[in-house]
Amino acid sequence: MKLSVVGLGYVGLIQAAGMAKLGYEVIGTDIDKEKVDNINNRVPPIYEKGLKELLDEIVPRKLTATQDLKKAIKESEVTFICVGTPSKRQGEMSLHQLENVLKQISTVLDKYHVFVIKSTVVPGTCENVVIKTMENAGKRYKVDFSVVMNPEFLREGEAIEDFFAPDRVVLGSSDEKALSIVKMLYSEFKCPFVESGFKEAEMIKYASNAFLATKISFINEIGNISKIYGIDANVVAKGMGLDKRINPHFLRSGIGFGGSCFPKDVSALVYKATELGYNPRLMRSVLDVNRDQPLKLIELLDRSAGPIKGKKIGLLGLTFKSGTDDIRESPALLTIKELLMEEAKLCIYDPKAMDKVQKIFPHLTYEKTGQDVIKNSEVVLILTEWPQFRELDFGNKLVIDGKNLFYDGKRPKNYMGICW
Repeated sequence: MKLSVVGLGYVGLIQAAGMAKLGYEVIGTDIDKEKVDNINNRVPPIYEKGLKELLDEIVPRKLTATQDLKKAIKESEVTFICVGTPSKRQGEMSLHQLENVLKQISTVLDKYHVFVIKSTVVPGTCENVVIKTMENAGKRYKVDFSVVMNPEFLREGEAIEDFFAPDRVVLGSSDEKALSIVKMLYSEFKCPFVESGFKEAEMIKYASNAFLATKISFINEIGNISKIYGIDANVVAKGMGLDKRINPHFLRSGIGFGGSCFPKDVSALVYKATELGYNPRLMRSVLDVNRDQPLKLIELLDRSAGPIKGKKIGLLGLTFKSGTDDIRESPALLTIKELLMEEAKLCIYDPKAMDKVQKIFPHLTYEKTGQDVIKNSEVVLILTEWPQFRELDFGNKLVIDGKNLFYDGKRPKNYMGICW
């Protein structure tokens, strides 16, 4: 069976490469020529552990990329749709890319085809947008095409591992034939399969991310309170995490969550719930805590190091987490903006994302190594938990850790944690 993948961003490229590794012939499509060329030349357009080696193995033997969407549809039987669904200003999700792709697909569809929606979409989208768009173009659901909602649960930095060893596979549809086809594609996976309707599958993705975001904001609140009491919140989190009902994951306090999923997904769910007449108070609070958390770092810096204006401040880390080059919604960017407003002098280092941040802040000083940051600053702020930062020699410089890099207690001499 030949597969196609529409949208070769983070989710789409991992999906395409993963299915190719499983032995399927995959054609990936994207409007970005540079991205397509890079993939065909086995050059990963994103940083992800193991991706370069995987592309070397499967391109072009099992995976090829093209800008020709219609060609990809015509040459495949199942298509994974992985286009972006970015947030608008109020948190509402934009479905422009999805709708545009569906309209193009409908003009070339000439045989039964299964569309697997990997894009994160609010409940009701598969029925009210995907199926209706195709039907408005004269295509018959369950006859000319079918749809399965198959949300992704990839962790950036561990995405390839997560693809091949998932916790679960969620498949939502009202068409048993389509469900059986997609389930067969994942037949090598030894994990629970959850089969449901469209809306349940769409909501599982949102509920999962909202819960994990809630755990992060919760432990940050506990950390903020603990800081006032002089309590080590890491010890508190360890004691909590040993309870099997809670577990230790996502209980490391810091400057908050970022990335392409948690902020966008929680905001979209809040927007949709409000639109339907329900006030999601808990999730609003999750976003409020997360929005304020980077400011705790600035407050601690101001109290501990004196006036920020004119001070030489070193920043270690720019990505929202280690193991990726993704700076979307990174707390580090908000921290930079706040420090610039305070007229601080910044020098910066990140192993993977400096080129991206230079496009946003071209006038800042970007160092070649983390050690150079320490050398050229009066105070050092840790904004991403890159493990190699643990090996740096901080000397007697004041180090304020916003990402709990030294959670195990092996800390620099002059060290402070944001909320522990």
